[in-house]
Amino acid sequence: MPKLWRETIAAHRDGVSEAIEHTTVTLVAEHGLRSVTMSQIAEETGIGRATLYNYFPDIESILVAWHDRHVAGHLQDLRALRDGPGTPTERLDTVLSAYALIQNKRHATQLGVLLHREEHVAQAQEHLRELIRELLTEGAAAREVRTDVSADELATYCLFALAAAGSLRSERAVHRLVAVTLAGLRRSP
Repeated sequence: MPKLWRETIAAHRDGVSEAIEHTTVTLVAEHGLRSVTMSQIAEETGIGRATLYNYFPDIESILVAWHDRHVAGHLQDLRALRDGPGTPTERLDTVLSAYALIQNKRHATQLGVLLHREEHVAQAQEHLRELIRELLTEGAAAREVRTDVSADELATYCLFALAAAGSLRSERAVHRLVAVTLAGLRRSP
């Protein structure tokens, strides 16, 4: 099969998958997780049930695929911020602020409980930890970040501290939490 055809077929499959995922998330938001059926998803997406089952075996797998795509987008955005302009500390502030705001937007719903189980987020957490660790290492080399604690431990500290942003009620509170977290990273004079 020519390369162009393979790319076209892959793009088509990806488009159909994305449409199925979007439709499913929309239906779950409107009707609740337990009220949505595969038949509804097929009908709303405009595909046959057999085609739907060729893509996904059940609703949970659709939601997991949507979540994986969503998380990959967040990681891509955070990488772009990491690679942006500024000193290591400025970029660290930007990345931690963006991550904290993402955490703040998460909701404790049935869907959130399903999608944020350990096995669904472990790999993303490790990518995020590495991203933050890289910035901390740069900051330490620039003498902006403390060196008495390893960059790996400080990255873990950041992730756990900023997980609290999920329970805060305002963006101002999120920014205060980031400021406190950054203060714990600063090098002592």
